[in-house]
Amino acid sequence: MDILRFLFSFRGRVGRFDYVLRFLIPLAVVHTAAIALVPPLQFGVVFGALVLLSLWPSWAVGAKRCHDRGRSGWFQLIVLIPIVGPLRLMIELVFLPGVKGQTAV
Repeated sequence: MDILRFLFSFRGRVGRFDYVLRFLIPLAVVHTAAIALVPPLQFGVVFGALVLLSLWPSWAVGAKRCHDRGRSGWFQLIVLIPIVGPLRLMIELVFLPGVKGQTAV
């Protein structure tokens, strides 16, 4: 899967390994670098821009990971439930293996 399709398409599946290695770790590195390197007066603008730029790829790759788990990409909306929602999504996407069979869409 090429990088543009990986980051911007909502179709297909992504396993745990690719999700963590090709998406979460690089995303964490970029955000950590921004925190470390951007001057305090410009931090809000730069970090806000990074968050906005990472929204679509986060939703797209998360949807593919949900498909690998046999769920719809809409399952990601569980993060709207305070405290337990984000925890449940993290467990689902990072720690649980994919299911065999067709992609759930």
